[in-house]
Amino acid sequence: MSDEEDLEDFEPDQDDLEREDDEKETEEWDEDRKEEEDFLEEWMPTPLMEDMMKEGLSLLCKTGNGLAHAYVKLEVKERELTDIYLLRSYIHLRYVDVSENHLTDLSPLNYLTHLLWLKADGNRLRSAQLNELPYLQVASFAYNQITDTEGISHPRLGTLNLKGNNIHMVTGLDPQKLISLHTLELRGNQLESTLGINLPKLKNLFLAQNMLKKVEGLENLTNLTTLHLRDNQIETLSGFSEKMKSLQYINLRGNMVTSLRELTKLRNLPKLRALVLLDNPCADESDYRQEALVQMAHLERLDKEFFEEEDRAEATEIRQRLKEEQEQETDPDHDTELDQPSM
Repeated sequence: MSDEEDLEDFEPDQDDLEREDDEKETEEWDEDRKEEEDFLEEWMPTPLMEDMMKEGLSLLCKTGNGLAHAYVKLEVKERELTDIYLLRSYIHLRYVDVSENHLTDLSPLNYLTHLLWLKADGNRLRSAQLNELPYLQVASFAYNQITDTEGISHPRLGTLNLKGNNIHMVTGLDPQKLISLHTLELRGNQLESTLGINLPKLKNLFLAQNMLKKVEGLENLTNLTTLHLRDNQIETLSGFSEKMKSLQYINLRGNMVTSLRELTKLRNLPKLRALVLLDNPCADESDYRQEALVQMAHLERLDKEFFEEEDRAEATEIRQRLKEEQEQETDPDHDTELDQPSM
């Protein structure tokens, strides 16, 4: 996992492939979780031991004043661990992977004040709460049983992954503390609202596979470039603001947008270049692509296809004709032949 995900030059086609891979991954995790639940009573307490530490440690680096050395990377995946208390003593660790275990408590990580990177996917966690870790840049808690977003306040955290959990509402994400967060992954939760994501530094927001019916409370995301809302229950495109001046790509595939008139609500997004509306009722309309370009002249791609120059020329003519008709309707001095008295 990279701590510098730059999605400004986002390729939607590639994203669709990645989403499909993620869907397969979700199914695999669900199957694994079911198996774990079936055999939960058979789990034995399995604490992290010194022999596991020796096997999992790597990356020897200087520490402190540079006169001492310590291993700073630990990988203990798939060890059926239920306890990582031993980590309290390994204060120099910077990279920790404890994914695919049976952990319910990550509090020993509070002692790792040099931690830069954490992956704790596929455990039994109900919370992602930790003490403030001053250098933590990447944290992944995917496919756990987390129910809220409280207690996440790391000042250098850039990427936060909470996909595949049981979160219904985003709360506790303080923009004054999460001053570096640029990528937030909340796909595959139970979100019913986009309220609570007031993080002005955010660039990439993934909200696919939730229970959203509309977009709200995202007006202050002035740096947001990528917004994924695939496979929700969205019917209206209200909630997009001209303040979202950096937004370039919106994925609304698999929602419930019925009317093409909803596209007028995206006019005020000055940098919107790519829009995905496949598998919405409105995408079945015969003039679907033309109407989209009429409403959003700066749009470069709809779904997987770029607009051609002839498409743009036709949309410009339609736009001009509509403008003239509107001007005529609003001109109080305009008289039609029907208004003239007969001689």
